[in-house]
Amino acid sequence: MLEKLYKCEICPHKCKVNRTNNEIGRCKSKDTVKIGLYSTHNFEEPCISGKNGSGTIFFSNCNMNCIYCQNYEISQLGKGKEISIEKLAKIFLKQQENHVHNINLVSPTSYTYQIIEAIKIAKKNGLNLPIIYNTNGYENVNTIKDLAGFVDVYLPDLKYAENNLGLQYSKVNNYFETATKAIEEMVKQVGTPKFNSQGIIQNGVIIRHLVLPNHIENSKKVLRWIKETLPNDIYVSIMAQYFPTYNAKYDDKINRKLSQLEWKEIEDYVQNIGIENGFIQELGEHEEEYVPKWEF
Repeated sequence: MLEKLYKCEICPHKCKVNRTNNEIGRCKSKDTVKIGLYSTHNFEEPCISGKNGSGTIFFSNCNMNCIYCQNYEISQLGKGKEISIEKLAKIFLKQQENHVHNINLVSPTSYTYQIIEAIKIAKKNGLNLPIIYNTNGYENVNTIKDLAGFVDVYLPDLKYAENNLGLQYSKVNNYFETATKAIEEMVKQVGTPKFNSQGIIQNGVIIRHLVLPNHIENSKKVLRWIKETLPNDIYVSIMAQYFPTYNAKYDDKINRKLSQLEWKEIEDYVQNIGIENGFIQELGEHEEEYVPKWEF
């Protein structure tokens, strides 16, 4: 599948650049894989981190340009280390040796086909953990179809129901239509979550939504679409961890954390529309402390 890098249409931007010839498209990625960090992560949803943690690999570069990205040093500034597909496969196996519950691919979109090849190599050498595709949701449906059989759990964001916010804050067009089509394909492919006897997810989809200050109506629209469109046993993870970082500090709408009043409104809405499964964070005070320390 690496031939798809010769005319890259991996994500909805469809830049058509030849990444094997060092041509750079929207995501700034080449044919080599670039990562910011791999680690055992204990701060994902309980069914992902469990007791032993999630074996995360944080990939550099991104096909969105969110002005509030907590991982902006690697996603927007492109910091990180280039590695081979073979090295990535070894990282998967090293994570498994650390007794993590899964392999968690964070912002993997730009490297989908290199990741597929790395999974093939790792499985030949004993990898048997669930593979989690942890994405911003701005995905090409055809790329998601190519992941069938390689990904066990999809963990997509659904950031915006209002496309003007996608353009304003993440510099992408038609976010809602694009992300929802991709999510529907993910659900079609792996279904709703299934867990082992320890409560650790083995396959299925969990949809994440980060609530932004001053945009509570956007969040309600996202949650309503999930409730009205997807199976009743779908899982939703509603996050209160927003804090203004990167260029969000200069935007007068999102240059603060959520208020107690805003969060209470979301909590009440979730209950009122009857979303049954998932996770909802408590509103904290020190969200900055959970951002990984990058190892370049």
